Amino acid sequence: MLKNLFSFSDRYRILHQTWFAFFLTFVCWFNFAPFATTIGKELSLAPEQIKTLGICNLALTIPARLIIGMLLDRFGPRMTYSILLMFAAVPCLATALSQDFNQLVISRLLMGIVGSGFVVGIRMVAEWFPPKEMGSAQGIYGGWGNFGAFGAEFALPMLAVATGFLAGGGSNWRLAIALTGIITAIYGVIYFNSVQDTPAGKTYKRPKKNGALEVTSIKSFWAMIVSNFGLIFALALLAWRLEQKNIHFLTLSQMYLVWLALAGLFVYQTYKAYEVNKELLIGKKTYTPTQRFQFGQIAILEFTYVTNFGSELAAVSMLPAFFEKTFGLEHVVAGMIAATYPFLNLVSRPSGGVISDKFGSRKWTMTIISAGIGVGYLMAHFINGNWPIPLAIAVTMFCAYFAQAGCGATYGIVPLIKKEATGQIAGNVGAYGNFGGVVYLTIFSLTDAPTLFSAMGIAAIICAFMCAFFLKEPQGSFAGAAEELPENSTKKPAILAEE
Repeated sequence: MLKNLFSFSDRYRILHQTWFAFFLTFVCWFNFAPFATTIGKELSLAPEQIKTLGICNLALTIPARLIIGMLLDRFGPRMTYSILLMFAAVPCLATALSQDFNQLVISRLLMGIVGSGFVVGIRMVAEWFPPKEMGSAQGIYGGWGNFGAFGAEFALPMLAVATGFLAGGGSNWRLAIALTGIITAIYGVIYFNSVQDTPAGKTYKRPKKNGALEVTSIKSFWAMIVSNFGLIFALALLAWRLEQKNIHFLTLSQMYLVWLALAGLFVYQTYKAYEVNKELLIGKKTYTPTQRFQFGQIAILEFTYVTNFGSELAAVSMLPAFFEKTFGLEHVVAGMIAATYPFLNLVSRPSGGVISDKFGSRKWTMTIISAGIGVGYLMAHFINGNWPIPLAIAVTMFCAYFAQAGCGATYGIVPLIKKEATGQIAGNVGAYGNFGGVVYLTIFSLTDAPTLFSAMGIAAIICAFMCAFFLKEPQGSFAGAAEELPENSTKKPAILAEE
């Protein structure tokens, strides 16, 4: 695959157009982080409020990735991605026009919806590339798209300074943020008119039921319910944070109302899951071995994504301010140094996918990379102002490489579980990345950077043990073409194994 990577024909053209769509959504999603301290000073925000805005930026991506996953499976990636790209202009312009903390909270919550775009490209790439190239293709899509976080942290501060004369001097952060939304919306129109959901002659498979994931055993049904509760918990945690002192976006009564609404959402999700899986639960339907998959395997991938992408979200959100305060740097310089973390996405996430393809074991690739994440963050715990800045950058890049390679390795497995439900599965796994980001940033908002690094490191070490002992190797992972087994086939892929 790599020898044809820079071809712009057929599936490679789709890959390039799709990773660029993802790139733009990430530029938008992370366009606040490089200006956090500047915006805080201009709008007189408390440090706790700035940290809370970072959490808000991630929050709605949790339900959005689930909803986008279902819409994607139903309407296809071309339509879904195009609309999402055009929507990006709304929160970008809202952020650029914000005059106080409350307006920023609303705009950043809406921005979280844009962050769900990643899920769409997973299905698009899966439609155009065979299993043996899945890790490489998904790694390139994810890595080059994630590079948008670097684009935001490195380029936007320079753009803001260069156009400062239009704002009376200083940093013109409002124009920089607004432009990201306008450019992304224009590309949404271009994307809609230039891509297709599937190659010619291939049928786009849709799940027979929508509204919830169709599972294949009662055990998987309850595992899915527990998984859904975890995502609701992350949103409840955000509501609690918005009620705390020095924040006061919500009153105590409003927080309880939000919790009540979230409880209602969980009941509704559970009802929809029951409705979709009713025949299984009452014993009227059974699945052949080739139709079955273990939700427990999805749960492990959710945990891997908490530790790799969740930690990346937290790191990218807090590193500019961390370097600025720890080493006494100007915000533009600190933003550029912090951008070394997302910069590595250009090679690290694709390498995770490529290693997963070439190593011959997706399970052990995931295990080793998770251990690397843990070691990296535990080293970062000790960074302080007495360190040489180059050494601090080196440790940061070590963390970045393994976290991002882990993302590529995770999504080298996700599309192989159940093809027609890839959107929903990718949405679940992706939402847990945001779950991790919300939890990690909440820890950061209540403690400090060393505690955050320790928490992320310990979680990754635990994840490595989980992968080593419980993650199963998908059979058919390295097939040369998408494998479609007949209903009565006796072949039984390991990851679809009977529970």
